[in-house]
Amino acid sequence: MKKRFLYIILLIALILVCGSCVSEKQYSDTPEGNFEQLWKIMDQKYCFFDYKKIDWDSVHNVYSKYITSDMDDNALFEVLGNMLGTLKDGHVNLYSTGNTARYWSWYENYPENFDENIKDRYLGTDYHMAGGIKYKILSDNIGYIYYGDFSESVSNGIINDMLSYLAICNGIIIDVRNNGGGLMTNSSTLASHFTDKKVLTSYVRHKTGTGHNDFSKPYAIYLDPSDGIRWQKKVIVLTNRHCFSATNDFVNNMHCLPSVTILGDKTGGGGGMPFTSELPNGWAVRYSASPYYDKDMNQIEFGIDPDIYVSLSTEDVSQGKDTLIETARNLLNK
Repeated sequence: MKKRFLYIILLIALILVCGSCVSEKQYSDTPEGNFEQLWKIMDQKYCFFDYKKIDWDSVHNVYSKYITSDMDDNALFEVLGNMLGTLKDGHVNLYSTGNTARYWSWYENYPENFDENIKDRYLGTDYHMAGGIKYKILSDNIGYIYYGDFSESVSNGIINDMLSYLAICNGIIIDVRNNGGGLMTNSSTLASHFTDKKVLTSYVRHKTGTGHNDFSKPYAIYLDPSDGIRWQKKVIVLTNRHCFSATNDFVNNMHCLPSVTILGDKTGGGGGMPFTSELPNGWAVRYSASPYYDKDMNQIEFGIDPDIYVSLSTEDVSQGKDTLIETARNLLNK
């Protein structure tokens, strides 16, 4: 865990150093200047152009036609936001004082496969709660854990107490549906309690120059076993398209462990470490700067397939049941 955290800090430092070494023309604070600066920042620093087969020069030609010297900030923001939308990346945002441009079609155009009210029926009112995690023992002696936001910190102590409480269970369900991400350190902290040995989980590369293919060699990332309780019984992780960023990383980590099954829908992705730059007018732009890969060097930007595809059925919903939870319970009880 500590090695992984230190590595992430080092990687961010490398990106900062790399970015500061690039000689960039600072454009003026005009609609044309802000457009050109944004296009150039992305051209030099965004990491998925080739993987997504995006012709960024053509994008420039298309959107530059909408830029005029007398356009107001709202019109400029709309054009710049639409240009960034061509990247189809949930980690790409444009921030002004009055708005945030975002791309959410990575989950909006897919079945949700999650019902908050039905999930709450399984938890009831007597669940345990700590560090953003809710958990209880279901009637068939299956442990159910819901973690809805990796931005809420979870410590080894919290996880040890949780797993100690669930020790009598035949297996565990970890539900991360609709978890849009947060801190990758929380992702690896939780995953580290489900392995008893060091496991290769992923690789990462960072930009070394301004070219679209200027990357470092791949650096291996390992999941170290926790010093605390390590769960060795069966685990099923529930996923849907709203699993993004740090949650995508968590699913990738868990996918490498032999006692874990991923069940549900493909995750939403988000396999690039985000970084932020600034335009002449003070607007901030966030973008994917360093691509992550799975242990076999496959991109995870567009999501991770489950081991077992299961969708929420309308019949189960009408009866107040969650198809994914019920399927997981049946599998664990076998």
